[in-house]
Amino acid sequence: MTQRITTFDEFRDAVSAYRLPRVLLVALELDLFSTVGDRSWTIPDLAKELKVSERGLSILCRNLAAVGILQKKGASYKNSRLGATALNADHRAYRGGYLNLIKSHWADWIRLLESMRSGLPIDHDTPDSPDYRRQFTWAMHHRTLEIAPAIAAQISFAGSTTLLDLGGGPGTYAMAFLAKHPLLRATVCDREAALEVAKEIACTHKVRRRLSYLTLDFSSEPIPGTYDVIWYSNVLHIYSPEENHAIFRRAWAALRPGGRFIIQDAFLHDRKGLYPVEASLFAVSMLLFTRGGNTYSASETTRWLKEAGFISVKPVPLKEGTEDWEGGILEASVPGPRPKTTVRQTRSSRDKKSR
Repeated sequence: MTQRITTFDEFRDAVSAYRLPRVLLVALELDLFSTVGDRSWTIPDLAKELKVSERGLSILCRNLAAVGILQKKGASYKNSRLGATALNADHRAYRGGYLNLIKSHWADWIRLLESMRSGLPIDHDTPDSPDYRRQFTWAMHHRTLEIAPAIAAQISFAGSTTLLDLGGGPGTYAMAFLAKHPLLRATVCDREAALEVAKEIACTHKVRRRLSYLTLDFSSEPIPGTYDVIWYSNVLHIYSPEENHAIFRRAWAALRPGGRFIIQDAFLHDRKGLYPVEASLFAVSMLLFTRGGNTYSASETTRWLKEAGFISVKPVPLKEGTEDWEGGILEASVPGPRPKTTVRQTRSSRDKKSR
């Protein structure tokens, strides 16, 4: 949880927290980590390569080394493991899609006052192009590469054979679930541009034979087919309460009796609807980029689920450190026949039947 601000000094420190992020973003904008690669560089040589001043680069690299992203030895700097891999465009572990999204957000957040005044996303007059959707989908894949397998390892799909990854984008979660459950088949549902990325990613995975794709605007169209499980991850916050109500009803109709609807999102958990702070801050992103999105409390989402006909709404606890969001998963069920149970007979009951 972010520390509460009660004094002027704490306010000053909170406002000044932009400094290190800006240093990190400038390093990305310079493509510094890719340039450094696996070599050690002196400031004069690196400044010449990057076409920047030695004074500016010296100050920048000192700060990058202070937080461990670069390593300094004598007068030379080299990449840390993070800098050499995820931040290095020449490495196979490069997270370019997500890094590009982070870079663009700096300029977007500067326009927050604009959205505050209008109540509209900053680029509400600009259509959502397929190219942007592809870039965003790659960013979401890079964001969830480690999270998805960790979560898939903790959610049981025993007895389930069909899963719909609703708004699944790159299909990262669907593939993680398929890798964990060999009898499962999954369908990723999203826009065409997102599914193109999902297909590119899946072509390198063995589970692709059990993966299919559904192009659909599920915010306004019925969901075809019937599924044992619907996974709805990081989509709830994109839509207004009314839109989520409608989506929940469509999900209910697409689940078999007894089927499960599992939602992962940035839920608020306290009575006042303030915490976790990260969930509240994420709502600002929804103001900037969506027409009706927000972050919602677990309790109001539970109410919406029950109004849509779901039962047995409950949180899904995960191991600390493996969650995408704090307390971020709710599971609900469609009413259905109870599973048959075998009653174990006691000796006295067997004796009564034999008399």
